[in-house]
Amino acid sequence: MSARVTVLGLGPMGGALAGAFLAAGHRTTVWNRTPGRADALAGRGAVVAPSAAAALAASPVGVLALASYDAVREVLAPVAAGLAGCTLVNLTSGSPPDARETAAWAEARGAAYLDGVVMTTPSGVGDPDFLQLYGGSRAVFETHRATLAALGSPVHLGPDPALSSVYDTALLGLLWSSLTGWLHGVALTGCEGPGGSVPATAFTEVAGRYLKAVGLFMSAYAPQIDAGRYPAAGFPLDLHLMTMDILVHASELGSVSTGLPRLLRELASRAVAAGHGGDSYARLIEYVRGGGAGGGAAG
Repeated sequence: MSARVTVLGLGPMGGALAGAFLAAGHRTTVWNRTPGRADALAGRGAVVAPSAAAALAASPVGVLALASYDAVREVLAPVAAGLAGCTLVNLTSGSPPDARETAAWAEARGAAYLDGVVMTTPSGVGDPDFLQLYGGSRAVFETHRATLAALGSPVHLGPDPALSSVYDTALLGLLWSSLTGWLHGVALTGCEGPGGSVPATAFTEVAGRYLKAVGLFMSAYAPQIDAGRYPAAGFPLDLHLMTMDILVHASELGSVSTGLPRLLRELASRAVAAGHGGDSYARLIEYVRGGGAGGGAAG
């Protein structure tokens, strides 16, 4: 069903958001502080508002995609008196305190507020395979879920508006560590050997299939972390550590950087030295969390 939605901020991400709303058939109003950026969207049917106030008045929901939370406050402060009854969906990148402070400011002026992140680059906006993460009122989220679905797959994390920022940072860490591990694998399999080097595409096809098994490990270990007990179920840290030694040695033989495998080995070595060699890999959360102190009960 067609909805009315406003997008404030037409940089690369804001322009992609507005384009996705238009593609979904929503009546889309746009505004940008720098004139001219709305021209292409206007050609696709967007209504270009002359001011932020007019843009927000045109739709029950206003999506913010600005450069910073400071910019959000600069745009909203002059129109604060007209925010009552409006829903603000802030997709601007920032910190958890930024999210909480902006939510409190908006709600004090009678506006409903969701803080969110789009977990893709502008080119991926509108693809249902990519997540959007939101913190704030569940009722407000459900009211606008169908509209937000034009941007991807919307997920509500909880009532704290800061949760989207927390998840964003944590998932980016997962992205970078996963990509670095993949690059290490590409480098290791690409070393010259008796059969020649393995193309990155060939390794990646196998690695993509293996990641399903990695996901199963994560699903098995998550309840252990929540419970604080780490039964090994046949794959204890002792065995992980032995395999990590092999990975370090293979990297040295192939003249591949050993920084990543040595970091992994160092974490596992400390846990094993502390008497946790019979625990699962999930035990290492104690070392990641506390900077190496460890602790907790062996499972």
